[in-house]
Amino acid sequence: MTAALTPRIFTHEEREQLGKVVGVFMRGYISEMGEHPQTIGYSLLDSPVGLAAWMLDHDADSYEKIRRAFLEGDQTGNLSRDNVLDNITLYWMTGGGASTSRLYWETNRAAAASFKDPPPHVKLPVGYTVFPDELFQAPRHWVKHAYHNLVYFNEAEKGGHFAAWEEPELFAEELRAAFRSLR
Repeated sequence: MTAALTPRIFTHEEREQLGKVVGVFMRGYISEMGEHPQTIGYSLLDSPVGLAAWMLDHDADSYEKIRRAFLEGDQTGNLSRDNVLDNITLYWMTGGGASTSRLYWETNRAAAASFKDPPPHVKLPVGYTVFPDELFQAPRHWVKHAYHNLVYFNEAEKGGHFAAWEEPELFAEELRAAFRSLR
């Protein structure tokens, strides 16, 4: 058997992350958004309370951080009661719920197509930050395999799925660090 055909043995970390990926895609909201974006998208445009519930019950980590901000006044990063309400209001006023759902659908279609006909490797410089409270944390060599021109990779000390919302200063620092070498 040639090396190219030899099955790869996954490390413990990789098996853990693969399990998270399967778990994430089995969650109802990702399935719904990935398969029927307009169904959920239009309903998110119908009620600000429905939109808030959908956003707040996104994942266990985000839910817990937002719950603490509302009920206990315990702010995590930028997740204060006012900032959470501001973000929901921004989504509501701009109709962002439908377009965010559409992104999941487009991503699912692209992923399915890539199994049949893999896309060309990304030649643009890529920066990638792993946030510890994110639903899935890709190991560096997976990122490097997907993005051959990886110019920056970092594992941040804090932040989750909504990293730009939770930790805007850290997120901005990561963007600057990622593309500093390209000046």
